[in-house]
Amino acid sequence: MTGARGARALFLVALMLAGAPAAAEEIRVGLLKTAASGQVFIAAARGYFRDEGLDVSLVPFDQAQPIAVAVMTGDLDIGVSPLSAGFYSLAAEGDLRLVAGAARDRASYRTLGYLASNRAFAAGLKSPRDLAGHSLAIVQVGAPGQYALGRLAEKYGFDVKSVRLVPLYSSPNIVSALAGNEVDAGMLAGAPGIAAIDRGAATLLGWSGDETPWQVGAVFAATVTTDGREDMLRRFLAAYLHAARDYFAAFSAPDGSRRDGPTAPQVADIIAKYTGEPAPEIIHSAGFIDPEGRIDAADILHQIAWYTAQHLLKHEVDGAALLSWPYLRMSQ
Repeated sequence: MTGARGARALFLVALMLAGAPAAAEEIRVGLLKTAASGQVFIAAARGYFRDEGLDVSLVPFDQAQPIAVAVMTGDLDIGVSPLSAGFYSLAAEGDLRLVAGAARDRASYRTLGYLASNRAFAAGLKSPRDLAGHSLAIVQVGAPGQYALGRLAEKYGFDVKSVRLVPLYSSPNIVSALAGNEVDAGMLAGAPGIAAIDRGAATLLGWSGDETPWQVGAVFAATVTTDGREDMLRRFLAAYLHAARDYFAAFSAPDGSRRDGPTAPQVADIIAKYTGEPAPEIIHSAGFIDPEGRIDAADILHQIAWYTAQHLLKHEVDGAALLSWPYLRMSQ
């Protein structure tokens, strides 16, 4: 009997183990603690990562470039951040691949604003096309906003070097410089830009998406990850795209233009819990997220060429290799 009981016990244990769920795969995702990372916050809050068998730790950063460094060194599995000269400098080493699109700037969205100091506006600086010959506060040299300015210069035919760039390293510093008339103009993300305009600290000249739509950010991984952990990345993207569609439904019309949907307050509340930004500000300045994670490959190649022409990249970047992950979706 003892032998029979032992065998039966082992059989029951085997059945229990067979029915036990597999342990979730732990991964670390680096991102900025801003509304531009909203689709990642939605995926975490609504359990989309968990449903794909992933235990995701979100690691917030204050700046984008350290995220790319941490992905390259293996301290992070995935990065979600804006693209900058610093990112492309690291990509020149061939150790990074883009796997999906993230934030994008397009018409009707308040992603990045051109603001004038009140004194400069009164003196005749009335639109973004008038920036030539003026001083412009930006976060830092090589940041995405500098590329947006380059696109603007190409559109209106002025020399981008005729604009005197003043790096001030934070949005509050830019607002202070505008309010004090220390610079003629500044570039600010939606929420702080709108706040500065509303309290009369500066005057809106226009939004970059209305002037020159462009790819602001992306999801990326180390080449060793795209080559060796394809299953993990595909499960991550399944959850990511589920959340991107939720974000799109909340803040975009079916044609991709800016419009609040019925779920906008609920989605904004989720993002607010992760960022600390007030939900009404998130709604007011919501950016565009492609619901299928597509990336503007032509603009990525243009960014590389532009940063190279401005001598902000020391080494050649292989754009085709950066865009070579076979499951990366390109916009038409």
